[in-house]
Amino acid sequence: MKFVKGDLVTRISYKHDLLFRVADVKDEEVLLHGKYLRLEADADPSDLQRVDRGDLKKRHEESKNKEEFSYRLFRQDYQLIEERQEFELTDGYTEEVNYFRLPTKVLHLDGDEVYLKKCIELYERVGLMVHGLHISERDMPQRIGSLIERIQPDIVVLTGHDAYSENKGEKKDLKAYRHSKYFQEAVREARLVISSIDELVIFAGACQSHFESLIRAGANFASSPSRINIHALDPVYIVAKIAYTSFMEKINVFEVTKNTLTGKNGLGGIETRGLLRIGMPFISEENH
Repeated sequence: MKFVKGDLVTRISYKHDLLFRVADVKDEEVLLHGKYLRLEADADPSDLQRVDRGDLKKRHEESKNKEEFSYRLFRQDYQLIEERQEFELTDGYTEEVNYFRLPTKVLHLDGDEVYLKKCIELYERVGLMVHGLHISERDMPQRIGSLIERIQPDIVVLTGHDAYSENKGEKKDLKAYRHSKYFQEAVREARLVISSIDELVIFAGACQSHFESLIRAGANFASSPSRINIHALDPVYIVAKIAYTSFMEKINVFEVTKNTLTGKNGLGGIETRGLLRIGMPFISEENH
């Protein structure tokens, strides 16, 4: 059976557990990108099967339900944060206060153009400014420094696809990972521009990434502590929690991962300050 770029397939040898998108076909080897997970894999065409409409619809509905559940949890968290901030601003009094929030600027580099589009849609849905760029994982180390200097972001996201291969070495060996070394190098380059973990917050990694090396390189949050797959939208929920937490508060690592689709086995990090700053009074353009 011949496959072309864009086909949706499952792997027979893995009992059709995950849905993949065909990213490329070379010399009878098919490069696969996870449809919902940030996983990259190679496969022999004989091990692949196209997904029928019924199965595709079922998988899409399951994924959509998970995404909406995470979004509702995020909205609940955001509402509680907003109510607490208003209470603190008024010192507990009920008078109305007009205040404004300084926007948090996000620079998101993604090795997958389809995932990037989905992430940008979610950033907009949660009310965050994002500058998103589709850049291959191997090119990120060369590009990140100049982009930070030009865009001046508060948060940088370095993600795309990754995978651990047992045939290439043990889990502690960076060379056994498809793209972890590029994420690590990109984090180091970013820290050469802004070294403070509070001035620039960095999320790095994808499915099964070498978590320890990314944290040591200077990432605040990374994947994947248990070397499991992470969902395409997980970085956005991490970013949103950071962006809407006051700079006066520390972010609890468990709290920041609990509303993601993957959870603490796939995502981790270090204590980090929030980035939200509130000012008052809010002056509308109509008053000028």
